[in-house]
Amino acid sequence: MAGQRQAMDLKTNTIAGWVLGAAGAALGLSIVGGMIYHGGRPEKMGYPIEGVEAEGSGGGAAEVPIASLLPGGDPAKGAEVFKKCAACHTINQGGANGIGPNLYATMGEAIAQGKGGFAFSDALKAVGGTWDWDKMNAWLTSPRKFAPGTKMTFAGLSNPQDRANVILYLNQQGSNLPLPAAPAAKAEPAAGEAPANAADAAVQKVEDDPRGETGAIANTGTPASGAPSVDPQAAIEGAKAPR
Repeated sequence: MAGQRQAMDLKTNTIAGWVLGAAGAALGLSIVGGMIYHGGRPEKMGYPIEGVEAEGSGGGAAEVPIASLLPGGDPAKGAEVFKKCAACHTINQGGANGIGPNLYATMGEAIAQGKGGFAFSDALKAVGGTWDWDKMNAWLTSPRKFAPGTKMTFAGLSNPQDRANVILYLNQQGSNLPLPAAPAAKAEPAAGEAPANAADAAVQKVEDDPRGETGAIANTGTPASGAPSVDPQAAIEGAKAPR
């Protein structure tokens, strides 16, 4: 009996040892895992993809008109950027269509027409018009925004000067359209020029008269002692207030 009891005790101890060992191993793995993934959830999920802009990026910055960038553009640099397109497009005269259409003489052509019967998407066909400077710029900025539902998978070129260079290169390949006129610079009012409206005129009068006693906003009940009879800044703000 004593021998049987000792055997059972040994078996029980062995089982207990295995259980404790397994628990220790699980605890160790939990600690190591916690150390490895201590950073928790990353602040920004996903992985960056080169050439793709994050949605909403740009902070609302005003877009530079493409006509302003074309005069200083470089078609040779555009040819380098076009290498990103060469996997899907040929651009030589008489070149075959590939995943995308041949792009020879594209500038000035009707959008989504011709090109040896290439099967354009209905989304691009619906845009209509011709490939002018602005439309090509919009297309190269984001094909999916220009023609929602397009088969074009390229994300677009985020750099405006890169787009200008590529468009100049495309234009050299069988199109040769004249460059568009650069936007006129915003004219500044000349010195002494009359303001455009009554509110501006009132503001100008106050700014010209540091005593604030010019025109209808003057406080004529105060002697002209050299001290302002009204607060010039208050008069300016009052004149600028919407009516």
